[in-house]
Amino acid sequence: MNKKSLMAILFLTSSWLALAQSQWVLEQSTLTYHVSHPLHQMDGVSHAARGKGVCQAGQCDFLIAVPVKSFDSGDSNRDLHMLQVSRGAQFPMVTVRVRLPADAASLTTIPADLEIEFAGQTAHYKQVPFQRATQGNQARISGTIPATLSDFKIEPPSLLAIPTKNEIPVRVEMTWRPL
Repeated sequence: MNKKSLMAILFLTSSWLALAQSQWVLEQSTLTYHVSHPLHQMDGVSHAARGKGVCQAGQCDFLIAVPVKSFDSGDSNRDLHMLQVSRGAQFPMVTVRVRLPADAASLTTIPADLEIEFAGQTAHYKQVPFQRATQGNQARISGTIPATLSDFKIEPPSLLAIPTKNEIPVRVEMTWRPL
């Protein structure tokens, strides 16, 4: 085996071992949900997510939580209605559990399995693709969760007797750093 091959194997092995027994903390986040209605489009944004992750025994498990009331659409009446429709007083947090393969640190597209609790309901999403970019010791993760109102048993709100679309994709942009 030549020196270059040995160095490449050592580098890949050390990268995998670093991920295999590591802890991560969510440093920054932007979560944006999108609601579509024939008369207008609306986005609600939150920067209040908190999260931690642990990688061991061949897999990585992350837990992320964000207060429902932290989403801001720029219209306080609309935000209050969103809290009512999503039962935010009864279920004030959205929690997301993420399971990743242990080799996620070596991938630019990460297939994530998600379990999301929102409005008193749990929805599962398999193999949601997230993009990973490394900046120093930070990992920037971005992607879109293909959520729908019916996933959480939420009746689509209506305006002028016309309901919003069922789709509420959630754009995720997060920066994680190792502990």
